[in-house]
Amino acid sequence: MNETHEIDRRLVAGLWQVVAAHGWPGLSMRRVAEASGIPAAEIRRRCPSPCALLDLHGKVMDQAVLDGTVPGAPVDTNTPRDRVFDVLMRRVDAMQAHRAGILRLFEDLRQDPLLGLVLLASLPRSMAWMLEAAGLGAGGLAGFARAQGLAAVWLATIRAWKEDDTVDLGPTMAALDKALDRAGQVARSLRLDPQEGSSA
Repeated sequence: MNETHEIDRRLVAGLWQVVAAHGWPGLSMRRVAEASGIPAAEIRRRCPSPCALLDLHGKVMDQAVLDGTVPGAPVDTNTPRDRVFDVLMRRVDAMQAHRAGILRLFEDLRQDPLLGLVLLASLPRSMAWMLEAAGLGAGGLAGFARAQGLAAVWLATIRAWKEDDTVDLGPTMAALDKALDRAGQVARSLRLDPQEGSSA
């Protein structure tokens, strides 16, 4: 892990430590600096606002999934659906270390719907990377539609994850499985079944 990635990882960990302890309204860069051990000046350079820290979280989660994707691995060993399932569960696993803070943020979003809209707007971008990690096309209009559909799958999965306190995350996996089934039915009806590596 290079220095930039390590700093990003520490900032994200610090972000969620602060949110878990103080809630989103109690988030301050001073507290993030204390929790992460990263100087405030460096945080200002990388993330000049609280929303930028949330954006960094998304990028770090994307990177965690992509880092676990073997470059050049054959894509015909599993179905596209199986690969998407694996990718999204790896993203859930990456979030587990920050569970307390993320759950606290979900509670606070009830009082801050605008922040919720900001988070939703950035979600398809991450889902496009999840499609790429699964060896599927994310370009063109079809890729855009797939990313939007995968965002809906992810939201259904996260709703289950919020209530899932099991060690093996069985309820979360079941919710993801069901959401992928629904998404697959819609994709087939719209002729958006993913093609290997296709950008259309």
